[in-house]
Amino acid sequence: MAATLCFTFLPKQAGWLPLRQCVRYGSKAVTRHRKPVHFFKQKLLAITEYIPPKPEECSRVSSTRETKQDSRMTAFIKREVQVTFQQSKMIVVVQNNATTTEDMLQLRHRLHKHDVSVKFFPNQVMRDFLSDSMHKNMKPLFIGSTVLFVSKEPKLKEVLQILKSFPQLVLVGACVDDTLMSRQGIMSYSKLPPLVTVQGQVLGGLSLLSSQTTSMLHRHPAHLSALLQQYLKQRGPSQETGPEAQDSVA
Repeated sequence: MAATLCFTFLPKQAGWLPLRQCVRYGSKAVTRHRKPVHFFKQKLLAITEYIPPKPEECSRVSSTRETKQDSRMTAFIKREVQVTFQQSKMIVVVQNNATTTEDMLQLRHRLHKHDVSVKFFPNQVMRDFLSDSMHKNMKPLFIGSTVLFVSKEPKLKEVLQILKSFPQLVLVGACVDDTLMSRQGIMSYSKLPPLVTVQGQVLGGLSLLSSQTTSMLHRHPAHLSALLQQYLKQRGPSQETGPEAQDSVA
């Protein structure tokens, strides 16, 4: 364009050429054409093409799978709950109010020293299990986030002592020897002496009663024999003088 303007407006001189010349080249032809796909490759792509399922069928399949998985999981958890109730004499229900992981680990360590384990079960599974068991009165205890403290022997005193260090854990109730207890009942039960001490007291009372019974049984015959001996001593001289007097009279 600049060259044409220069040739138009400037006087033409023989043998003169402009210093710059703008040359416009045509666009290059497209050299990259897509090659046709091979026939066997077309067949393979057609066979392996992904066909998405319909929305209804997909929802039905996913729902059936989820229900099957849920039913298996709930059945497994119910078996675990059943074994826990059968093997444990003490089941304490505690409400968990945002306990940290470190506090829970420390709690488990301290409870493990007294052979008390910590169990976590979903509330819905617990309600379903308790509705068909003899512990159905425990259903109102499972509201919100709950934790179970279980052991083969009743150790409420140790559990209460440990819970004093964890204010975020609130005691709700317990089942001890198939007996449902409230919070006040647990406090009263923990103040009782150990079972070994109570058994010793009972045995001492029974032995005392048996010794008193034997002494009372031996007391009356001994007293009777003493009275008879005293009576014979008192009647002895009179019996001796009686026959002598009769002989003298004869």
